Amino acid sequence: MEKIIFLPLNKAGEDIIRAQVKTARTSVSFTGGTRGGVDREYKSDVKTYTQSPDISDVIIGLKPLENRAFDMYFIPTILIEIWGTKSKGLGTIEPLKNNYYILENCKNKDFILNKCKEYKII
Repeated sequence: MEKIIFLPLNKAGEDIIRAQVKTARTSVSFTGGTRGGVDREYKSDVKTYTQSPDISDVIIGLKPLENRAFDMYFIPTILIEIWGTKSKGLGTIEPLKNNYYILENCKNKDFILNKCKEYKII
């Protein structure tokens, strides 16, 4: 999916969080630049890339539930650099599910690293 921008309010005013939204059924992919769905044969000069803090601040994995609801997995791109992988299984990143505190602090490297060590996902 395309990037979306959140404009949450904090004590100092507004802050922009650059987010990439991905469908997540059993895992969340951290790559972009490829096409899916009906248009899979589309040829483009766009190269596949892995998300990083240079591109986005957070990946939001949306896992469809019943009744048109979703679980949201907030994965700071700081973690993607550390993991060095192109995807993660939802079970591995369970502590990030619907964790708005992670979303709000996704650009705070020290906070993210400390929390994720506590969660045992790094």
